Order: sequence, then C-alpha cells, then structure tokens
Amino acid sequence: MSIKILSLTKYFGKVRAIEDVNFTVNNSEIVGFVGVNGAGKTTTIKIAAGILKPTKGTVLIDEFDIIREKVNASERIGWVPELPVFEQDVKVKDYLKYLAGYHKQFSLNEIDRRVRDLMELTNILQYAEFKIRNLSQGNKKRFALAASLISDPPNLLFDEALNGLDPQGISFFRDISIKLKKEGKAILFSSHILSEVETIADRVVFIHKGKIIADKLMSEIRKESSKRTLKVSVRNPDEKLITILKEYGDVITYDNLTFFISSFEGDPADLNERLVKNNYKVQELVTQIKPLESYFFELIGERK
Repeated sequence: MSIKILSLTKYFGKVRAIEDVNFTVNNSEIVGFVGVNGAGKTTTIKIAAGILKPTKGTVLIDEFDIIREKVNASERIGWVPELPVFEQDVKVKDYLKYLAGYHKQFSLNEIDRRVRDLMELTNILQYAEFKIRNLSQGNKKRFALAASLISDPPNLLFDEALNGLDPQGISFFRDISIKLKKEGKAILFSSHILSEVETIADRVVFIHKGKIIADKLMSEIRKESSKRTLKVSVRNPDEKLITILKEYGDVITYDNLTFFISSFEGDPADLNERLVKNNYKVQELVTQIKPLESYFFELIGERK
C-alpha cells in the first residue's frame, strides 16, 4: 500500500503549476503536505486522485498507474477535496448507498450495513435523512470522508480537509486520521493548519512555487528545531525594529507583525524592555521550541 508521486509536472496553458514533484506516502504513514496557497498542493492531489492529467510524470497507487490503469488505481484511493461537491437535493443515506452500488464487492444487505457503519464512524448517522444541502460545512466534510471510505481504500488523500471546521471538527479529523493510519492506510494530509500537521504527521513534504523543497521525518524536524526560538509580535514594526531583533539571532518574518528569532541569544526580558523604551507596542514575546510554522517559513525564506 503506497502512493508514489513520480516526476509530476503540470502546466495550465503557459503557467507552470508544479514541476518534477517526487515523493512517496507509505502504508501506516501520514505525510503532511505543506505549502502556501498556490504552491501546488491541490494540483498534485487532483492528479493523484485521477481528476487531472499531468503534463509529465505519473502517480502509482499500490503500483497501479493512475493514468494507464485508472480503474485499478482508483479503487485503491479515497479523496476528500477541500470543497466537496455533491448533488445537494439527495439524502445523506441515499447518496452513500448510490456510491456503494458502484462497488461489486457489496451485496444489497452489505450496502446497508456498510453505509450505516460509515455514518456511525463519521458521526453523521443522525443526519441520515437530511438532504446534503442542509448539512453544516463540518458535516459536509464528514460526509465527504464517509464517501471516500465506501470501498475501504488503503490509500487516502485529504486536501485541506480542516478548512472551515470548528475545533470539534478539527479534532475529529485529527483522530480519524490517526485511527486510519493504525489500520495500515497511507494518508497524504494537506493542510495550512501547521500545528495539526505537526501533531499527526510522521513525515512532512514541503512544496513552494510548484517544487518540492524538503521532505523530512517529523523526528528530524523536531531535532533541527530544538534550538531556542523567540516569537515577537508588535503592533508598529519598522526597519529599526528588524535591526534591533537581528542583534539577538536570525530573524524570520511570519507576517507584517510577527517575527521569529531563531537561535535566540540573550534575555527575553531585556529585549522586551528595550523594545518598550523604543516605543514599540509589544503584543507577544515568548520563548518556544521552533514550531513547524516557523520551520516552514525559514525554508521558503531561503528560496525567495
């Protein structure tokens, strides 16, 4: 069981979306797929799901080619898109039964049992008679997950599955991903919520401007991130502020208001006092082990 991304390149007209993308997701493994909006995550996942054709390269799903052996490959993969699209006027239970009917391994009685089991697994059994249009955003995502699991595929693609979810929904997807991994499934988990990726991923693949810039075990990232980092947020930053911060270590900008000082040297209290004396409105100043968020922005900062 595995997902092998092999030398994928995709152009939309003259615009290159991804170039020479290579990585593997193994069985019993969650691989976080990380990049800013437009980096190429969704394009890669849609090709792996068989929705888009690559300009070059291919994807092997359990060694079946998603282009040349599409039926066999598709049977072995489930996909939860960022924005699930389903017929809105069909009831939840009926739609899942309809999808299950495509899979010859189920008898009529088995279809009923499989659909009920999936609704229980995804906590939408109470909405079985609801039309899909009447589900909340979070429950539409749960429904999409149930749909992706109809045939119990050994490989899964989660494309920004956490988008638009409340904390309870995020916790659910975190827990179900870990459960499915323990069942031996290979899971590619794309998300911009890097704290969640950091919690569940065994390995993280970083993509930037359509190219893979790093592929590392989470244990490697934690080891490399063990040096002390200081997070500083101010309401009125300027060039002078950056000059001051650089005296304490390497400065990485997260956004216009927040900075990470890696390999921080000095006393945080002294820095805070200095910033206040220079009339900076300090909102946050905290020492931390470098988060995945900071690690990622260091990586892309080196490649700007």
